[in-house]
Amino acid sequence: MNNILEISQLLAIRNKLRTEKRKVVFTNGCFDILHAGHVDYLTKSKALGDILIVGLNSDSSIKKIKGDKRPVIPQAERAMLVASLKPVDYVTFFDESTPKELIEKLIPDILVKGADWSVENIVGRDIVEANGGEVKTISFVNDQSTSKIIKLILERFKE
Repeated sequence: MNNILEISQLLAIRNKLRTEKRKVVFTNGCFDILHAGHVDYLTKSKALGDILIVGLNSDSSIKKIKGDKRPVIPQAERAMLVASLKPVDYVTFFDESTPKELIEKLIPDILVKGADWSVENIVGRDIVEANGGEVKTISFVNDQSTSKIIKLILERFKE
């Protein structure tokens, strides 16, 4: 897929978008087992601007955050799935436990996280706001999560 890019490629595109005055929205996440909540969230994120960039936690990043049993789906497959979704324009990876370095490089116009985050605690908020951007949260349409899906599968298939 040609919309899964290294940060260096994405920065060149970001600079062009800035000169075109196109509003860039950024969000991030693991997107381990893709579900309807993810699709709704990404659709709502895209509606806030012209271009949606998704920072995808790499496999090593997810292991740091969620432990050795995650991710379930390898990063190349997760990237392909997320990049294939209609609202997503570009996907890039980050290895750190937070996307702070990525946000510092991209300086999106709008930074988005789920409503389970308070705006004050959103990583990169200071960078985006200092550059005249906005930070927004999006309410979840359902109470779905990858962790809940994994738990349900384990409960249904225990012997």
